[in-house]
Amino acid sequence: MTTESDPSYPAHWEADVVLRDGGTARIRPITTADAGRLVSFYEQVSDESKYYRFFAPYPRLSDRDVHRFTHHDYVDRVGLAATIGGEFIGTVRYDRIGADGRPATGPADEAEVAFLVQDAHQGRGVASALLEHIGAVARERGIRRFAAEVLPANTKMIKVFTDVGYQQKRSFEDGSVHLTLDLEPTAESLAVQRAREQRAEARSVQRLLAPGSVAVIGVSRSGAGVGAAALRNLRDSGFHGHLYAVNQQVTRDLLDGVRAYRTIEAIGAPVDLAVIAVPADRVPEVVAACGEHGVQGLVVLSAGYGESGPAGLARQRELVRQVRSYGMRLIGPNAYGVINTAPEVELNASLTPAPMPMRGRIGLFTQSGAIGIALLSALLRRGEGLSSFVSAGNRADVSGNDILQYWYDDEATDVALMYLETLGNPRKFTRLARRTAAEKPVVVARGGRHTPAGHVVPDTRLPDATVSDLLRQAGVIRVDTVTELVDVGLLLAAQPLPAGPRIAILGNSESLGVLTYDACLAQGLRPLPPLDLTTAASPEDFRAALVSALASDDCDAVVVTAIPWVSEHAPADELADALREAVAEVPGKPVAVVHVELGELVEALSAVQGPPPTPPLPETGEAPRPPYVRSAPSPSPVGRAEAQVRIPSYPAAERAVRAIAEAVRYGQWRRSNAEAGYVPEFEDIDEPGAAAQLTRLLADVDGGAVLTLAEWDARELLGRYGIHALPALPAPSADAAVRAAGILGYPVALKTTAPHLRHRADLGGVRLDLRDETELRRSYEDLTGLLGKPSELQPVVQAMVPRGVDTVVRSVIDPAAGAVLSFGLAGVASELLGDTAHRLVPATDRDAAGLIRSIRTAPLLFGWRGSDPVDTPVLEELLLRLSRLVDDHPEVIGVSLEPVVVATEGLSVLSATVRVAHPPARGDLGPRTLPSY
Repeated sequence: MTTESDPSYPAHWEADVVLRDGGTARIRPITTADAGRLVSFYEQVSDESKYYRFFAPYPRLSDRDVHRFTHHDYVDRVGLAATIGGEFIGTVRYDRIGADGRPATGPADEAEVAFLVQDAHQGRGVASALLEHIGAVARERGIRRFAAEVLPANTKMIKVFTDVGYQQKRSFEDGSVHLTLDLEPTAESLAVQRAREQRAEARSVQRLLAPGSVAVIGVSRSGAGVGAAALRNLRDSGFHGHLYAVNQQVTRDLLDGVRAYRTIEAIGAPVDLAVIAVPADRVPEVVAACGEHGVQGLVVLSAGYGESGPAGLARQRELVRQVRSYGMRLIGPNAYGVINTAPEVELNASLTPAPMPMRGRIGLFTQSGAIGIALLSALLRRGEGLSSFVSAGNRADVSGNDILQYWYDDEATDVALMYLETLGNPRKFTRLARRTAAEKPVVVARGGRHTPAGHVVPDTRLPDATVSDLLRQAGVIRVDTVTELVDVGLLLAAQPLPAGPRIAILGNSESLGVLTYDACLAQGLRPLPPLDLTTAASPEDFRAALVSALASDDCDAVVVTAIPWVSEHAPADELADALREAVAEVPGKPVAVVHVELGELVEALSAVQGPPPTPPLPETGEAPRPPYVRSAPSPSPVGRAEAQVRIPSYPAAERAVRAIAEAVRYGQWRRSNAEAGYVPEFEDIDEPGAAAQLTRLLADVDGGAVLTLAEWDARELLGRYGIHALPALPAPSADAAVRAAGILGYPVALKTTAPHLRHRADLGGVRLDLRDETELRRSYEDLTGLLGKPSELQPVVQAMVPRGVDTVVRSVIDPAAGAVLSFGLAGVASELLGDTAHRLVPATDRDAAGLIRSIRTAPLLFGWRGSDPVDTPVLEELLLRLSRLVDDHPEVIGVSLEPVVVATEGLSVLSATVRVAHPPARGDLGPRTLPSY
C-alpha cells in the first residue's frame, strides 16, 4: 500500500497548476487512500463521459476497478489526479505495455494512457495540464511513447492529444481512433505549453485586476485600520462592480456607505475578489470561508508572515497551500494592494488613498509597499498615470512573472516598470522578459543584494554587474534606483525609441548644454555640438530650433535645456506649447527637456489630467446609483492628456541623458533581436551517452553532494559534446616527466597544477617549448627548486599547441540566475578588472557571437595592433557546445575550461574541470507548474 507518507511516494510529482480560466488545481499521484475520492468523483461524471472513457455503459466502478485505479507502483503503472478543495476533478493514468499491447515492465518504452475529467470542469484545460505532467512522469520512468484509443465522437479528447505538439501517428482501427504520441519534447510542444501557460497565468491576473465584485474582510466599525482604509479607497475610486464590507461584529446594514455583512457566506451573491485585513491568526478561517464561497482571488494585507521570522514563514507556506487547495490565487501576504485604472473597472484595492492614480500607459509592479508608495508619488508628481499597479508584499503566490504574462498582451500597458528584490524563477523570468521586451519595454530596478525576509527564493552568488549583463541579454532595461526607474519609464511611455546614439542638444544656457554634452559622452552616446540659443531666446526660437533638429538626418534624439528667463514674465506655458508644436510637426524622434528651477514647465509639459468626471444622470427622477453597485462603465471621452504631445522633463542633465541612453540601448536590442538567434544542432553530440555516463557517476553520490570529476571522466563527458580537452600526464618525478614526454612527443610544456599556482604563469609555474629530455629535466629541476617539492606542485606534462590568445570559458548554475555561460581572456589583469561577459543558457548563435565581442579586451581577438586575428568562429562553436551540454544535462552544475588557446586556425582546451550533482526534480523546461514554497 502506498500513501503520501510512504517513502516510495513520488512527492516531487506534486504540482500546483493554473488552468485555462485562471483558476488553479493541484496535480498529485493517486494513492490507496483515495478510494473514496475516486468513487465520489466517478459518481459526478456524466454517463456520456463514462461511455467515452470505457467504450461502453459503465454506471459505477466495481471494487476491483477502485483497487486497480488506486494501487500503483509509480513505475509501470501511474495515476495522477487533479484536485480542488481536496476532491478529484480529473484523472489520468498510464500502464506500460509491450510490443503485443499487454502489460509489461522496463525496458518496454510504450504505455497506454487514458483520461477522465468531471463534466463541470471540462473546457478548463484540466486534461491538457494532466497530459503535460503524466508525460513528464513517463519520460522520467523511461517511457518514450503514449498510445491511446479514443472513440471518434470524443472530439474533445482527440483535440487534447492532437493539440499538444508532440510528434504523433493517427489511424482508425476497429471503430476507434488509435493515437501514438512521441513524448520527446519538440519545439512545437514547448511552444504550445508556453502559450497555454501565458494565457492561463494572464487570465489569473486579469481576474484579480478586473473583478466584478469585491468584499473587504476585516473592516472596523470605527473606520480606523487597514481594512477600513482599503474599503474607502475602493469606494472612492468609483469601482464599477459590487462592493461589500465584512465584519463579524457588524450591527448595521452599512459601513462607510457600503453594504455590510457578518460573514462572506451571508452576502448571498458571487464574490470575485476578497481583500483580507484581519490578524494573521484569523486568516485561515477567512480563507476557508472564501474558498467555500467560490471566491476567485485574494489580496491579503495582513502582516505576520515570512517577514516576521521562521514561525511566520511556516504560516505563509500553509497559507499558500490552503489558498491553492481552493483553486484561488493570492497577492501577498503583507501586500500593499492592486490598482486598475481601466475606465470599465476603476479598481483601487490598495492602501493608496484617493484620488486614485490617473489613467496612463505604465504598468507598475513592486514587492515592497514602501517602494510602491514612493513610485506612485513620483509618477503623480511628474504628471504620469498608470494602467495597473500590483504591490505583492511577500510574493508568496502571484509574482512578477505572472504580471509579465498579463502585461504581455495587455493593450492598456505600453511600458512595464518593476521593482524586484529577487528574480523568483530566474529562467522563467528572463524567458518572459525577453518575450515581453520584444513588444514593449521592461524596466527593472533590483532592490537588494541579498534575499529579503519573507521571500523564499535562493540568493545569487553572481556579482551585480553580471546580473545586469544577463538582464540586458533578455532585453530588460536595468536601472539602479527608483528615481531612474521613473525617469526611464516616463521617456519610454511618452516618446518613440531613438534610431541611434546621435544626440542633438539645444537650449538657452551654454553651461547646461556643455554638461549635457559631457553626460552623453559618459553614457557612450554621440552628441552633436550644443546649440546655444542664448538667454534671450523666446519660445518661438526654441520651437524653430527643435523643428530644425528633429528634421535633420544627423541626429536620432534631442535634449532641450532650459533655464529661467531674467524677466518678470516667465513663459513656461508658452515654451511648453512651442516644444509640443515642434514635436507634433516633426514626429518620430524622442525629445527630453532638462530644466533648472522651472516647476511650471514640468507641469505644462506633462499635460496630464485625470479622467473626466462621470457625466450627470439625466433628470428622469431616478436616484443615482451608489458607486458600489455601478455595473456599467460611464462614458470616458479621450481627455486632453491623451490628445496632446507629452514631453518628459528632468531637473538634471545626467538624469535625462541616462534615460535617453537606456532607450538607445533598448532600441538597439530590439533591432538586433528582430531576427531571433537559434540553438544549433550538432550531429556528433552523444546526448544519450552523456546521460548514461552521468547516471553512472552519480549513482553513489548523496542527494546534496557535489562531485568534481576526475580528469579522464571530465574529458570523456566533454568529448561526447565535441569538446576535446588536451590530456595532461602526471609527472611526480623527473623520470616520470620524461616518460610522459615520450608518450606525447616533443616539444612539451611542464606546468604545476597545485591550487595556489594553477593558471598562474606569472608566478613561474609553467615552462613551455621544451624540445628534448635535457631541457625537460633542467626545467623540472628549476621548477621544483624554485617553487617546492613535486608532491606540493603536482606537475604535469602536456603537448605543445599552436600559440594564440589564452581565454577562459566557464558555465555555472547560479541559484538566482540559472545556467550562465561566461567568457573572458585568461590572465590576472582580466580577472582584476572583472572583464568577463555572460549569457544565459541555452545560448543562441547570436549570443555566442555577442559574448566574445562584449568584453573590453575583445580587440585582442580581432587583430589588435597588427596581430593576426584568431579563429573566432571555432570559439563561438565551443561556447555553443558547452551551452548545449549544460542545458541538456542539469546534472552538470559547473564547467571551467582554462585556458582555451585560440589560434589563427583552431583552438586547444588545455585544462577542464567539471562538477556534477543530482539535478532538481523539475525545471523551467518541465511541465507547467506554480512555484512551491
